[in-house]
Amino acid sequence: MARSIWSGALTFGMVSIPVRLYSATEEHEVRFHQFERDTSDRIRYKRVNERTGKEVEYDDIVKGHDVGGGDYVMVEQDELTEIAPGRSRTLEISSFVDLAEIDPIHFQNSYYLAPSDEDNQTPYAVLRDALAKSDRAGIATFVMRSKEYLALVRASGSVLVLETMLFADEIRDPQTELPDLPAETSQRKQLSMAIDLIEAMTEPWRPEDYRDTYTERVEELVEAKREGEEVVKGAEPEPATGVSDLLSALEASVESARGRRKGAGKSKGKTNGKGSAEDQRGEPSEPSKDDLSQASKADLVELARKLDISGRSTMNRDQLAEAILEARKASAA
Repeated sequence: MARSIWSGALTFGMVSIPVRLYSATEEHEVRFHQFERDTSDRIRYKRVNERTGKEVEYDDIVKGHDVGGGDYVMVEQDELTEIAPGRSRTLEISSFVDLAEIDPIHFQNSYYLAPSDEDNQTPYAVLRDALAKSDRAGIATFVMRSKEYLALVRASGSVLVLETMLFADEIRDPQTELPDLPAETSQRKQLSMAIDLIEAMTEPWRPEDYRDTYTERVEELVEAKREGEEVVKGAEPEPATGVSDLLSALEASVESARGRRKGAGKSKGKTNGKGSAEDQRGEPSEPSKDDLSQASKADLVELARKLDISGRSTMNRDQLAEAILEARKASAA
């Protein structure tokens, strides 16, 4: 059972719903300690006085704000706590907006909101379903861990999701921050071909089709080094497409994308000898030698995993297909 990280009352109008806030996401990464090269000596960090070089206890550290000229204003943690914005436990929705109006750049972190007990399920469900049917979200503010947050409350299936948001002055203006942004393109044929490519590559959003392949490569690197095996390097990025080659590259990409889509459509009608395009476990059937060229990269990666092909997460699509064919030949021999 997940533990809540905040509790309070979600309010809109004259309605108040006791709720609890839970983390909606978790990151997976391979963690490393630091060592001095060629030794087994761990590297440790200490808080030291830069003048004396002596270690300082945490309780003896105060914060200092640079006011210029080498001068600092010292502030105690208790003083920061005392002026924290608000002391209520209220998540107050002040207005509702169309979801489509909000640029995702404002979103920061995602959390789940749940009713605090069974007695509050009905008003929670009413707000959730009303937001879903109206395709709107509530804009709210609340205080968590001595910090005030701007937040968006939206419906997602059976749950209310809270997105903490950046304030407007926390988002940089690209026009002033980034040099040499191009004006609207005048290359109509290239633009039209780019739109055709986008259309050809458009497909339903399936988040399960994507995973952290870099972490997989790190895990494979660690395992290969542990076993004393050769480390397979990742493929180099493709060179930049020149202006003179852009149109031909777009045209070739459109044809390739349309070909893969047609091939995928044909393969949906094929069976695996059991009367279904999926096996009894609901998994996609393996591409044959003839249709590897039509399989998606995600399918090739999964097939390479089943064949226990090392270095698969660093391979591009063509390298995966070639490695799969070689593995099949080796197993058939």
